[in-house]
Amino acid sequence: MQVKRVDREGAPLTTSLTRENCSSRCRLLLAPLLALVALAGCAVGGHSVNPEALDGSSARAVSQMDSESLVAEALEACESAETLWQQGDLEASLATLDVAYELLLQIPDDPSLIQQKDDLRHLISLRVVDIYRSQLTTAADLNSPIPVEINEHVQREIARFTGPERSFFIDSYRRSGRYRPMIVRKLREAGLPEELSWLPLVESGFKDRALSRARALGMWQFISSTGSRYGLDRSHWIDERMDPEKSTDAAIEYFTDLHGMFGDWMMALASYNCGENRVKRLIRRQEVGHLDRFWDIYGGLPTETARYVPRFLATLAIVRNPEAYGLELPEPYPVIDIETVQVNRHLRLSDLDAALELERNALVGLNPELRRGTTPADRYALRVPATVAASLDEKVAALPAYVPPPEMTFARYRVRRGDTLSTIARRHRTTVTAIVKANKLGSRNRIRAGQRLKIPQRGGRTLAVAASRGGESAPVTHTVRPGDSLWLLASRYGSTVDRIKRDNGLRSVRLAVGQKIEIRTGSSAGSRSYTVRKGDSVGRIAQTQNTSVDGLLRTNGLSRSSKIYPGQVIQLPN
Repeated sequence: MQVKRVDREGAPLTTSLTRENCSSRCRLLLAPLLALVALAGCAVGGHSVNPEALDGSSARAVSQMDSESLVAEALEACESAETLWQQGDLEASLATLDVAYELLLQIPDDPSLIQQKDDLRHLISLRVVDIYRSQLTTAADLNSPIPVEINEHVQREIARFTGPERSFFIDSYRRSGRYRPMIVRKLREAGLPEELSWLPLVESGFKDRALSRARALGMWQFISSTGSRYGLDRSHWIDERMDPEKSTDAAIEYFTDLHGMFGDWMMALASYNCGENRVKRLIRRQEVGHLDRFWDIYGGLPTETARYVPRFLATLAIVRNPEAYGLELPEPYPVIDIETVQVNRHLRLSDLDAALELERNALVGLNPELRRGTTPADRYALRVPATVAASLDEKVAALPAYVPPPEMTFARYRVRRGDTLSTIARRHRTTVTAIVKANKLGSRNRIRAGQRLKIPQRGGRTLAVAASRGGESAPVTHTVRPGDSLWLLASRYGSTVDRIKRDNGLRSVRLAVGQKIEIRTGSSAGSRSYTVRKGDSVGRIAQTQNTSVDGLLRTNGLSRSSKIYPGQVIQLPN
């Protein structure tokens, strides 16, 4: 599509796209692009928008064609721009998007056209930003080496690594052997410099479970939001920020994006530590537009980031020539030969270590993303040493069923005058220790009226998966712990208070710490349960569920003075 743009007198229209000469609506549309242009210090495609020419021609254009024709023409221009972009003609594509935007400005502010105009604005801005990013990506050399400049800041970090942090550096270097071959391979495949494989030494000391004060987790130190942005899943059982391979994939994708934004590895490294928006703000504040190298903005960086990049450069300098800095680096740990085996039920890694005759926590080390040392109930690819992979299925089949504790949930409670932690714990069927830990109350355990507390509560029931013939479940022997009650145990094991009392010959609901009781798991599979809602009472639940108050109290081990709370799950009599 050939595009010719003229002004009112028919002369060629040439302008430049800058913050100063864009109309307010144009700046709103192209805000993401203009921010990127400011960073790169360049114009996009050599094209620009002259708001006077655009606004002045609007009235005449509207008189010549109706609104629907304008919308259709603008959409056609967007489609043409897409075709030109795919053909590699970026300048023509940008020029066509200029035309699409001119047409958009001519569409009258008719309420029936608001949605179509908004859609067009969104579409045009996406196309412009995509084209600009593609220009950065094709122009930048992702595999360009990271320059190691030994200045006073880098020298200071070298002195720390070879002095007070010597042991940390050597231990981290030794751990690197387990992961660097994998990281280097992935960096090569992505076309990124291999020097980045040493960044985890600075981030975490090559510890896959490292946790910072800012709650950044794993070898590459992802915070939860950035991890989610780059596809690292988190659940009750798994946090993929601690998975060495998946977190490396996410880090590579993040670095690719950062280098695309800044075209410079030093800026990308700084952004990885403190966030790209912080670095963008520093660049925009520079009085001289072309002073946008890392050392130009160094003085404005947060203290941690101002040390972070020099520490990385110091690491590169040392590993390239350790003798020059008085270090003798040890042999790195060897890569463990592993295989992955699919498992389909809860397995405690400690039980599997023993069954496979492995060292304690061997499988925890190979599967650091498992948050609770237990595999999920559904399909999971378990990493095991290659030497034991062949016998894993047989060993797993011989292990007894494992029923993990139910997931912990929390209720909110406002402290009332006269409350103590003991009375609150008894009222909510939990322990003082659990409340103190959940609320980080400290050693004095003080509470005050009006204070809001998180009260730990056991979540939904977890039913055993192994049952003997005839559908009768195998009994589990439970040793009573502080805070246990028959109701909690019935919820945990999928039983009922009546059934536990009957099976153990109990005459009351009282339990003693250390007492052993047998529970047939899953024995309430045919029973009904009810989750207490706000405003519920025992009488109201009995009425709505067509049962008796006495039966409801008896089944759940409650008395008429017992209190129930929203979120509490109670069993209904059969």
